[in-house]
Amino acid sequence: MSKGLFITGTDTGAGKTLIAAGLLRALQSQGHSALGMKPIASGCTPTKDGLRNADALALQAAGSQQMPYDQVNPIAYAPAIAPHLAAEQSGQPIDTKRILSAYRWLSTQADWLVVEGVGGWHVPLGKQLMVRDLPVLLGDTKPLPVVLVVGLRLGCLNHALLSAAAIAADGCTLAGWVGTQTEPEMLAVEANIATLKSRITAPCLGCIPYLPNTKPEAVASYFDCAPLPAKC
Repeated sequence: MSKGLFITGTDTGAGKTLIAAGLLRALQSQGHSALGMKPIASGCTPTKDGLRNADALALQAAGSQQMPYDQVNPIAYAPAIAPHLAAEQSGQPIDTKRILSAYRWLSTQADWLVVEGVGGWHVPLGKQLMVRDLPVLLGDTKPLPVVLVVGLRLGCLNHALLSAAAIAADGCTLAGWVGTQTEPEMLAVEANIATLKSRITAPCLGCIPYLPNTKPEAVASYFDCAPLPAKC
């Protein structure tokens, strides 16, 4: 069974897909097979094959081998709105059994399975369900380790520290964090990174500068995968 990692972000647009795809390539460069999963996606495009989401397609393409789309992204909604609202609008509640079934199947296909969440840690997925519940759902005897993607922009310190505290409070392990410079004009980038390193106890797995080329291979070169857990 795969080693699983759950990717969450400080907020929407932090760069979760960029990091997840880059992490897949980084793991592959070390000789591991690695697959990506996007359990829930809204903002999907209708195609002849069904609804397709750009982030899920990017993870599918970055995997060690081509996996069926409905396993990579088992829950897809057309409206580009919060997933619990999209579920209500479509009359199709998020089916956690379907997510778990897809995860378990994918986990037999590779050494690592990188799972990208939606939005941030406290995004609602239903009346009771939230993003924070997914690592628990997918974990075997304990929740999947979490990697926090910090969008480096004004306000990121508060967002990152609150997210790290919430992950710990919910009983999950923060395996590491990654910074992504989403705004090329951001001031004091290095000082912000230094502050995060001094205040988040989990290791920094890399900081990605603003890149004109956001292909997974370009992102992968900035990763340090050594601190990732040997067992999940």
